[in-house]
Amino acid sequence: MSEGQGTPFIRTRFRPVQRLSTASLVARQLIEQLGAEHIPVGARLPSERDLAQMLGVGRSTLREAIAALELLGLVDIRPGSGSYLRADSTQLLAQALEWSLALGEPEIGDLVEVREQLELLAARLATERADETQLERLREQVDRMRDAGDDVEAFVAADIAFHLEIATIAQNVVLHSLLTSIQSLLADWFDRTLRVPGTIEATLAEHQAVFTAIQQGDPDAAETAMATLMTAADHRVRRSR
Repeated sequence: MSEGQGTPFIRTRFRPVQRLSTASLVARQLIEQLGAEHIPVGARLPSERDLAQMLGVGRSTLREAIAALELLGLVDIRPGSGSYLRADSTQLLAQALEWSLALGEPEIGDLVEVREQLELLAARLATERADETQLERLREQVDRMRDAGDDVEAFVAADIAFHLEIATIAQNVVLHSLLTSIQSLLADWFDRTLRVPGTIEATLAEHQAVFTAIQQGDPDAAETAMATLMTAADHRVRRSR
């Protein structure tokens, strides 16, 4: 098989798909296997014939799966040339998590528990690595939450942005990708819990405490404040189920 001129070729060995018959599951396996490799953006996938053989599926099923990846913005299909990777490994990791969780119908409680541990790590790392510009951006999200007032949708958007900003400041792309995926899966639950009277005020105070600890450069205090926020959020989600 010839390689595209000027582009790296994906040489990872794909495993046959076991007991999977739908294009969506084939697409998920492709995402998981590609995400497990350190593959650069622009790398070309094996030919349709070879890839179908590697995965142990029909070519029509593979075409549907590749088309799904193109719709997700992960693959670029070039007629007469092949399919090329458009997203980096961290994006594939996040997508694999979302597909796996969605297909597995996870318990909300399980997501909340995982999120809590990731958020604690993010808060500590962000405190150790934040600069003044990043702190200002984080402050802006707290201000957005405060300015939202009783507008639950605006508050949820600012709340999510606050946590993703912390993940960005933490400077760990895997951590950021995982938190992005979990946040998107829990967004509806955030909206539901915040509609309970008094919740917005309490949530704002909890986020303010996290910001203050990060601003003061105290990793232990930031982790403690985030743990308090996560515990309260956990209780609210469980009560609203």
